[in-house]
Amino acid sequence: MKNKQFFLSAAMAAALALSGAAVVAQGTGGQGGSGQGGSGQGSSGMGSTGQGSTGSAGMNSSGATNGSASGQAGSQSGNQRQLASADASFMKNAAQNGHAEVKGSQVALQKAKDPKVREFAQQMIDDHTQANQELMAIATAKNVKLPDGPSMMQEGKLKLLSAADGDDFDRRYVESMGLQAHRDTIALFQKASRNAKDPEVKAFATKTLPKLEHHLSMAQQLPGANDNTKASKK
Repeated sequence: MKNKQFFLSAAMAAALALSGAAVVAQGTGGQGGSGQGGSGQGSSGMGSTGQGSTGSAGMNSSGATNGSASGQAGSQSGNQRQLASADASFMKNAAQNGHAEVKGSQVALQKAKDPKVREFAQQMIDDHTQANQELMAIATAKNVKLPDGPSMMQEGKLKLLSAADGDDFDRRYVESMGLQAHRDTIALFQKASRNAKDPEVKAFATKTLPKLEHHLSMAQQLPGANDNTKASKK
């Protein structure tokens, strides 16, 4: 009788132990699925672990795809910001011409004898400084580095201009900065207003061109301008 009770107690203990182990296994498996895969659909620890691995792999694959797409989009955007070589060349030449006009006109404010020449020089400083600032803003937005001064050839001409005095200075300034420099700059801007590929560069050239033409018209009215024009035609 004692032996029968002993075996019965042992059997009940074993059953309880098996039941507890099953509950623990199910709880652990459900948590694994929920933590990794985000759904907890597996009925066993192995099933849930497999689901979690799939979810993690999916996230990695999606991240790689998104990263690749973002990189391609960034590359395309960078290419769009690159200017055609002709547009960049126009911007650099326009900047040098503007710097030369301002620098020569600053000398004219100090050395010009005729008040009308000095008045013209002041307007050249104001207008070309403003144009240079607008051009610089466009260049900065498009990652284009512009010259911060005149070209070497222009510097040489400015040096010769600075060496003149009195009426001779007025004549040289009107001839070089008022007439010839504006003719050259107008031709540069006319070409860009027709052929520039970048819409902002083209708009800048088109907007500035009438002002440059007005400058040339003003220079032609300065004292000695008609004589200079006649002399240049001989």
